[in-house]
Amino acid sequence: MGILIRGGTVATATDLYKADVLIEGETISAIGEKLDAQGHESVDAGGAFVMPGGIDPHTHLDMPFGGTVTADDFESGTRGAALGGTTCIVDFALHTRGDSLHNALNTWHAKADGKALIDYGFHLTIADGRAETMAEIPKIIDEQGVNSFKVFMAYKHVLQVDDETIFKTLQACAKHGGLVQVHAENGDVIEVLVKQTLAAGHTDPKYHALSRPVECEGEATHRAIRLAEIAGAPLYVVHVSSAMAADAISDGRKRGLAIYGETCPQYLVCDFSDYERPNFEGAKYVLSPPIRDKWNQNVLLRKLKNMELHAFGSDHCSFNLCGQKELGKSDFSKIPNGAPTIEDRLAILWDVGVNGGLMGPTQFVALGSTNPAKLFGLFPRKGALVAGADADVVIWDPNAERTISAKTHHMNVDNNVFEGRKVKGRPRFVYSRGTKVAEGDAFTGRKGHGKFQKSAKFFPVQL
Repeated sequence: MGILIRGGTVATATDLYKADVLIEGETISAIGEKLDAQGHESVDAGGAFVMPGGIDPHTHLDMPFGGTVTADDFESGTRGAALGGTTCIVDFALHTRGDSLHNALNTWHAKADGKALIDYGFHLTIADGRAETMAEIPKIIDEQGVNSFKVFMAYKHVLQVDDETIFKTLQACAKHGGLVQVHAENGDVIEVLVKQTLAAGHTDPKYHALSRPVECEGEATHRAIRLAEIAGAPLYVVHVSSAMAADAISDGRKRGLAIYGETCPQYLVCDFSDYERPNFEGAKYVLSPPIRDKWNQNVLLRKLKNMELHAFGSDHCSFNLCGQKELGKSDFSKIPNGAPTIEDRLAILWDVGVNGGLMGPTQFVALGSTNPAKLFGLFPRKGALVAGADADVVIWDPNAERTISAKTHHMNVDNNVFEGRKVKGRPRFVYSRGTKVAEGDAFTGRKGHGKFQKSAKFFPVQL
């Protein structure tokens, strides 16, 4: 017996049309009008959109950082993701200097295996430019199914690498079918500004943002794009927070470069004033790049509308306010960077994008699912509603309303940067490889259901 989803409007990255969707086993077997329901479970999608499950290309689960470990592991994090309409994540496995990429990947496999509730893939960070590290890149792509590698231009003495390492990584990926991702902030300048700010006695959360000015992101983004241009390599700029960085991406693409940009929900609805909340509440918004002045939101939204930014990730990196963010109560530089966003990623994009009149359901699907699948080698197995694709399906109710709150979310963390925001649009049902994993507020899947998904080699795609 299969599952027949009836009466809904199918929404893909390119089309909207009325059709039924038949799931048999773990895959979609048919899409068409008035499919025969005999012998199948019938699911009512009336008044809703039937779309491919969301793909979150940017998560940090069970990750050590800033003297602690993220509050969400692969069980709690993927539970929140599923209930928000995401059916596959791509998490970052952290490489450490002097170690092998294979060891880093094995560590993250151990974190996820048997815990993940939905499917997952991995990116790998690059911590050094040793010949041994570069030599591993083609093997990781060909044998391990990881096609993307991240370099940090920030977090000096922790994650930051130099331009030589970035350039070598770009060259290796250009040659072997990999995609380099970059955290673009000038970490050397930030290091100076942080020290000067603390020396002046400024310790509150807002100084996290003031010591990481927008010019640091703009300069680093421009520099990374130029390095990719010299190397003849594609580049994916993560968590774009500002007009300055977004413009650098647009300019690169005008020169014909394979440059792709991602932004995140926190940059669309939060702004600098959130850092000034009383009673250390501003610490919730300490993440990097920081939340910007409000006018940047409109620029980012316009870039999404015009498809000058190409993917919508969460950058989920959750820390409790109590006991974790409080590590920096007397020194903003010691506040662990990150926010819990995996559960509300799609709701925010729908609310400000679709309800805000900036995009339709097809563009929502492109940004939240199909484009990430194409960029990270998962399409058309993921990110598509076609016969033969994995039955990762979301029935999205555009009229359902809720208020976001840490009291009701399903992530394992005591705060939410979208606290109190009313949103319209949420999943009615979520299916992961044919298994119903969410129904309204209830998680209906099981621990360990999620499987590792190998990525195909990267090739430039027109988005």
